[in-house]
Amino acid sequence: MTTHANGRTAQYPIDPMFLERWSPRAFDSEEISEELLMTLFEAARWAPSAFNAQPARFLYARRGTPNWPKFLSLLIPFNQSWAERASALVAIVSQTTVTKPGAEPTPSYSHSFDAGAAWAYLALQASRLGLHVHGMTGFDHKRAPVELNVPADHRVEAMIAIGRLGDKSLLPEGLQARETPNDRKLLSELVFEGGFPSG
Repeated sequence: MTTHANGRTAQYPIDPMFLERWSPRAFDSEEISEELLMTLFEAARWAPSAFNAQPARFLYARRGTPNWPKFLSLLIPFNQSWAERASALVAIVSQTTVTKPGAEPTPSYSHSFDAGAAWAYLALQASRLGLHVHGMTGFDHKRAPVELNVPADHRVEAMIAIGRLGDKSLLPEGLQARETPNDRKLLSELVFEGGFPSG
Protein backbone atom coordinates (compact mmCIF):
# COMPACT_ATOMS: atom_id res chain seq x y z
CA MET A 1 0.00 0.00 0.00
CA THR A 2 1.29 3.46 -0.85
CA THR A 3 0.32 7.00 0.10
CA HIS A 4 -0.81 9.60 -2.45
CA ALA A 5 -1.12 13.34 -1.79
CA ASN A 6 -0.30 16.63 -3.50
CA GLY A 7 0.41 14.88 -6.81
CA ARG A 8 3.09 12.76 -5.15
CA THR A 9 3.28 9.06 -4.33
CA ALA A 10 5.25 7.48 -1.51
CA GLN A 11 6.62 3.98 -2.05
CA TYR A 12 5.44 2.93 1.43
CA PRO A 13 2.54 4.12 3.60
CA ILE A 14 3.38 7.33 5.47
CA ASP A 15 1.39 10.20 6.94
CA PRO A 16 0.18 12.40 4.05
CA MET A 17 1.64 15.50 5.77
CA PHE A 18 5.08 14.55 4.44
CA LEU A 19 3.81 14.68 0.86
CA GLU A 20 1.69 17.78 1.40
CA ARG A 21 4.69 19.85 2.55
CA TRP A 22 6.60 21.42 -0.34
CA SER A 23 8.73 24.49 -0.99
CA PRO A 24 7.01 26.97 -3.31
CA ARG A 25 8.45 30.32 -4.36
CA ALA A 26 5.16 32.13 -5.00
CA PHE A 27 3.94 33.88 -1.86
CA ASP A 28 0.97 36.22 -1.48
CA SER A 29 2.73 39.11 0.35
CA GLU A 30 0.42 38.92 3.38
CA GLU A 31 1.86 40.02 6.69
CA ILE A 32 2.18 37.37 9.39
CA SER A 33 1.38 37.86 13.06
CA GLU A 34 4.04 37.51 15.73
CA GLU A 35 1.91 34.87 17.46
CA LEU A 36 1.63 32.69 14.35
CA LEU A 37 5.36 32.92 13.73
CA MET A 38 6.07 31.99 17.36
CA THR A 39 3.91 28.89 16.90
CA LEU A 40 6.35 27.71 14.22
CA PHE A 41 9.33 28.38 16.47
CA GLU A 42 7.57 26.57 19.30
CA ALA A 43 7.33 23.45 17.14
CA ALA A 44 11.02 23.78 16.23
CA ARG A 45 11.91 24.03 19.93
CA TRP A 46 10.69 20.47 20.48
CA ALA A 47 13.02 18.88 17.94
CA PRO A 48 15.49 16.29 19.27
CA SER A 49 19.15 17.20 19.73
CA ALA A 50 22.28 15.53 21.07
CA PHE A 51 22.52 15.88 24.86
CA ASN A 52 19.37 18.02 24.54
CA ALA A 53 21.79 20.88 23.77
CA GLN A 54 19.25 22.55 21.47
CA PRO A 55 21.80 24.37 19.26
CA ALA A 56 19.28 25.86 16.82
CA ARG A 57 18.66 29.62 16.95
CA PHE A 58 16.18 31.54 14.81
CA LEU A 59 16.65 35.17 13.77
CA TYR A 60 13.72 36.67 11.92
CA ALA A 61 12.15 39.66 10.23
CA ARG A 62 8.49 40.05 9.38
CA ARG A 63 7.24 41.88 6.31
CA GLY A 64 6.47 45.49 7.08
CA THR A 65 8.90 45.75 10.01
CA PRO A 66 12.19 47.72 10.18
CA ASN A 67 14.38 44.58 9.94
CA TRP A 68 12.75 43.31 6.73
CA PRO A 69 15.04 45.18 4.25
CA LYS A 70 18.17 43.93 6.03
CA PHE A 71 17.11 40.28 5.91
CA LEU A 72 15.99 40.53 2.29
CA SER A 73 19.30 42.15 1.30
CA LEU A 74 21.21 39.14 2.64
CA LEU A 75 19.69 36.88 -0.03
CA ILE A 76 21.35 36.47 -3.41
CA PRO A 77 19.53 38.40 -6.16
CA PHE A 78 17.87 35.27 -7.56
CA ASN A 79 16.27 34.49 -4.20
CA GLN A 80 15.36 38.14 -3.60
CA SER A 81 13.36 38.07 -6.85
CA TRP A 82 10.75 35.76 -5.32
CA ALA A 83 11.32 35.89 -1.54
CA GLU A 84 10.44 39.59 -1.51
CA ARG A 85 6.78 38.47 -1.41
CA ALA A 86 7.21 36.23 1.66
CA SER A 87 5.61 37.11 5.00
CA ALA A 88 8.74 36.44 7.05
CA LEU A 89 12.40 35.68 6.50
CA VAL A 90 14.30 33.58 9.01
CA ALA A 91 17.99 32.82 9.45
CA ILE A 92 18.58 29.40 11.02
CA VAL A 93 21.73 29.47 13.11
CA SER A 94 23.38 26.66 15.05
CA GLN A 95 25.69 26.86 18.04
CA THR A 96 28.84 24.99 17.04
CA THR A 97 29.90 24.23 20.62
CA VAL A 98 28.27 22.26 23.39
CA THR A 99 28.80 22.66 27.13
CA LYS A 100 28.22 19.56 29.20
CA PRO A 101 27.61 19.97 32.95
CA GLY A 102 30.82 20.90 34.76
CA ALA A 103 32.86 21.17 31.56
CA GLU A 104 34.18 23.82 29.21
CA PRO A 105 32.56 24.29 25.77
CA THR A 106 33.74 21.75 23.18
CA PRO A 107 33.03 21.46 19.44
CA SER A 108 29.63 19.94 18.72
CA TYR A 109 29.69 17.16 16.16
CA SER A 110 25.96 17.33 15.49
CA HIS A 111 25.07 21.04 15.59
CA SER A 112 24.09 21.19 11.90
CA PHE A 113 22.22 17.88 12.12
CA ASP A 114 20.28 19.08 15.16
CA ALA A 115 19.46 22.46 13.59
CA GLY A 116 18.19 20.53 10.57
CA ALA A 117 15.81 18.58 12.79
CA ALA A 118 14.46 21.84 14.21
CA TRP A 119 13.99 23.21 10.68
CA ALA A 120 12.02 20.08 9.72
CA TYR A 121 9.71 20.48 12.71
CA LEU A 122 9.13 24.13 11.80
CA ALA A 123 8.40 23.22 8.17
CA LEU A 124 5.87 20.55 9.10
CA GLN A 125 4.12 22.82 11.61
CA ALA A 126 3.89 25.51 8.95
CA SER A 127 2.30 23.04 6.55
CA ARG A 128 -0.24 22.04 9.19
CA LEU A 129 -1.24 25.71 9.52
CA GLY A 130 -1.67 26.28 5.78
CA LEU A 131 1.66 28.08 5.46
CA HIS A 132 4.62 27.25 3.25
CA VAL A 133 8.33 27.57 3.86
CA HIS A 134 11.23 27.53 1.44
CA GLY A 135 14.76 26.94 2.70
CA MET A 136 17.74 28.60 1.01
CA THR A 137 21.51 28.47 1.19
CA GLY A 138 21.64 31.21 -1.43
CA PHE A 139 22.52 34.10 0.85
CA ASP A 140 25.64 36.15 1.53
CA HIS A 141 27.57 33.81 3.84
CA LYS A 142 30.09 36.49 4.79
CA ARG A 143 27.68 39.36 5.43
CA ALA A 144 24.98 37.41 7.26
CA PRO A 145 26.97 36.69 10.45
CA VAL A 146 28.11 40.31 10.62
CA GLU A 147 24.76 41.95 9.83
CA LEU A 148 22.90 39.63 12.22
CA ASN A 149 25.46 39.94 15.04
CA VAL A 150 26.02 36.18 15.13
CA PRO A 151 28.46 35.03 17.88
CA ALA A 152 31.75 33.47 16.79
CA ASP A 153 30.79 29.98 17.95
CA HIS A 154 27.62 29.95 15.85
CA ARG A 155 27.06 29.20 12.15
CA VAL A 156 24.34 30.55 9.85
CA GLU A 157 23.03 27.34 8.31
CA ALA A 158 20.30 28.60 6.00
CA MET A 159 17.61 31.19 5.49
CA ILE A 160 13.95 30.45 4.96
CA ALA A 161 11.01 32.30 3.50
CA ILE A 162 7.61 31.81 5.14
CA GLY A 163 4.19 32.74 3.85
CA ARG A 164 0.92 31.71 2.30
CA LEU A 165 0.89 30.36 -1.22
CA GLY A 166 0.44 32.94 -3.95
CA ASP A 167 -0.37 32.58 -7.63
CA LYS A 168 2.59 31.40 -9.69
CA SER A 169 1.99 34.28 -12.10
CA LEU A 170 3.63 36.46 -9.44
CA LEU A 171 6.94 34.76 -10.15
CA PRO A 172 9.50 35.69 -12.80
CA GLU A 173 8.58 33.87 -16.01
CA GLY A 174 11.46 31.40 -15.79
CA LEU A 175 10.29 30.13 -12.39
CA GLN A 176 6.60 29.66 -13.14
CA ALA A 177 7.02 26.24 -14.76
CA ARG A 178 8.99 25.00 -11.74
CA GLU A 179 6.26 25.98 -9.26
CA THR A 180 5.01 22.50 -8.44
CA PRO A 181 5.79 19.90 -5.75
CA ASN A 182 8.80 17.90 -6.86
CA ASP A 183 9.50 14.19 -6.53
CA ARG A 184 12.23 12.38 -4.60
CA LYS A 185 14.82 9.75 -5.41
CA LEU A 186 13.77 6.13 -4.97
CA LEU A 187 14.49 4.47 -1.63
CA SER A 188 16.78 2.05 -3.48
CA GLU A 189 19.07 5.01 -4.22
CA LEU A 190 19.14 6.16 -0.61
CA VAL A 191 18.92 3.16 1.70
CA PHE A 192 21.40 0.26 1.92
CA GLU A 193 21.38 -2.62 4.39
CA GLY A 194 24.76 -3.30 5.99
CA GLY A 195 26.66 -0.47 4.33
CA PHE A 196 27.19 1.10 0.91
CA PRO A 197 27.28 -1.35 -2.00
CA SER A 198 30.78 -2.24 -3.18
CA GLY A 199 31.72 -1.61 -6.80
